[in-house]
Amino acid sequence: MAVTYLETGSLNPYYNLAFEELVLERRRDGEYLLLWQNDNTIVVGQNQNTEAEINREFVERHGVNVVRRSTGGGAVYHDLGNLNYSFITDVGDAERLTMERFTRPIVEALRNLGLQAEASGRNDILVAGRKVSGTAQRIVRGRILHHGTLLFDANPGMVAGALQADPAKFQSKSAKSVRSRIGNIRDFLPVDLEMEAFWEYLKKALAGGGMAVGCLTAEELAAVEELKHRKYDTWEWNYGRSPQYDFTNKRRFDGGGLEVRAAVKEGCIVNIVFYGDFLSVSPLDGLTAALEGCAFRREAAAEVLDRFDIRELFGGITRDEVLDTLFYVS
Repeated sequence: MAVTYLETGSLNPYYNLAFEELVLERRRDGEYLLLWQNDNTIVVGQNQNTEAEINREFVERHGVNVVRRSTGGGAVYHDLGNLNYSFITDVGDAERLTMERFTRPIVEALRNLGLQAEASGRNDILVAGRKVSGTAQRIVRGRILHHGTLLFDANPGMVAGALQADPAKFQSKSAKSVRSRIGNIRDFLPVDLEMEAFWEYLKKALAGGGMAVGCLTAEELAAVEELKHRKYDTWEWNYGRSPQYDFTNKRRFDGGGLEVRAAVKEGCIVNIVFYGDFLSVSPLDGLTAALEGCAFRREAAAEVLDRFDIRELFGGITRDEVLDTLFYVS
């Protein structure tokens, strides 16, 4: 089956994420490939505390856009040296619901350019040991979005300066740590390419069994604009997810970092939020709503957690690790 290829026609991160979400929600059949770029933007993961991830003074001085995406994982910086890709298709066999299913075509495309590319860790693609891509996923009613970054010729100074690295992750100065972990694809190419040529190559390499160029209808484009203004370009979505709290704890596990903040009144949870770079594929809203009113006891919280698919919500972080974070088990 031919892949339908779409472009957003925009460098605006709020519009681009709305465009991607609309395709996921509205286009219920077939396979889609999107290639797109954001200009001068930090994109934070769905479950991250935005203020803890960004260097506020740097962001304001350099006019950096800040937007929250609807997938898990960590914060990333995008400029016009970065190319983003999105696969949207049926979930299919749950056993094939792995990062490898989608990262393999990217790795093969990079290897065919003569690069030493490999998938690594939870969601990274490396070239010669340097991170050039991070990926994340989301599932909506039997459809899956898998998207990722490709650092082609990004400005490492902006990447390092804009992101306030988590010291639990890097164990040293943030600028040095972030810069040391990433690399640009262009630096490793045996034959140099401009971004335009790399974009065209990648489009053809990822098309698989054929490609049909598509576009959204006028009604769909209007819906993208509405979603942009209602959700992605709002303070509430990008920043306003930090309740007043009486309790906080933060841990790092093999499946990622997890921070919990809870407001507790008369022994019951009245407000709770989970932050982290864990690779969720579903939003946490249902769980946090279910925990509100729950007694602030491990046994009571465990009963609520057992009603949910923990892997979908927290990726590689387990039920017991969530409880250990919530109830201070070291």
